[in-house]
Amino acid sequence: MMDPLRRRLARGHDGPAGNNDATGWLEHTVAGITRSIEHAVFTEEHARGDGWLQRLDPRAKLGMFLAAVLAASLSGSVLVLAALYVAVLAAARASRIPFDFFVKRVWLGIPFFAGLVVLPAVFMVPGPHAFDLALGPISIAPTVPGLAGGVLFVSRVGVSVSLAVLLVMTTPWADLLKSLQAFRVPQLFILVLAMAYRYIFLFLHLANGMFEARKSRIVARTSGGEQRRWIAASMGSLLNRSVKMSNDVYAAMVARGFAGSIRTFAGYRMTRSDWTAVAGTLALSAAAVVAQRGLP
Repeated sequence: MMDPLRRRLARGHDGPAGNNDATGWLEHTVAGITRSIEHAVFTEEHARGDGWLQRLDPRAKLGMFLAAVLAASLSGSVLVLAALYVAVLAAARASRIPFDFFVKRVWLGIPFFAGLVVLPAVFMVPGPHAFDLALGPISIAPTVPGLAGGVLFVSRVGVSVSLAVLLVMTTPWADLLKSLQAFRVPQLFILVLAMAYRYIFLFLHLANGMFEARKSRIVARTSGGEQRRWIAASMGSLLNRSVKMSNDVYAAMVARGFAGSIRTFAGYRMTRSDWTAVAGTLALSAAAVVAQRGLP
């Protein structure tokens, strides 16, 4: 007959993850943090690939994407936005970005969050009702102009976010920050972006290590109070380490000659292919803005 301690250990390690499993929430948290780190590393690998956009000058890419985002924001036609999205997919294909990874990264969250923002307008914009659905005392009656505006809003957000994701996936973060200097972006803003990105990546590693260390030391169930106390202590420890690390990182940067500007080993030089890509993108953006006037 198995003694009580061995039964507790067996249930703690072999039982299904859930509310009664001491390691279930830890496993899910560690898995989520690890996936975030892997996605960041995966994106950097694509940025250093040999695709079409990767070979362009970062300043040219930034100008191209700004023009395309402006065209998408000014467009009032779903057909024009669909054509712009096809162009984005073609650029991603030419840059050797995995199609499923790129599409899922954009469209898994956009319809939900953009839909929440535009949902009230679907019912409040005046116009003929698309349909009337009675659910007891509640009547659901979206209007045709409201639905059309909602589809247009979600399409704009989808195209703009797709452009932003494609830019980040095809450009190393340091080169992207340095290219902002060519557009006279304030140096303080660039520095905050650079430090925020590095700190997020670093704290993901720290949190992942803390959860892994906790998981490796669990041999039986822990109570809900113990888990909550450990979470609170971990948050305090992470905050304390972040404050200390910020001072250490700044001192190390100053010791290595940091003067407030972003520097990279890559040299910038606009070539004929860069100018051609910029001119083509500007022409496409202008055509999209002009063509939307006569399209739905």
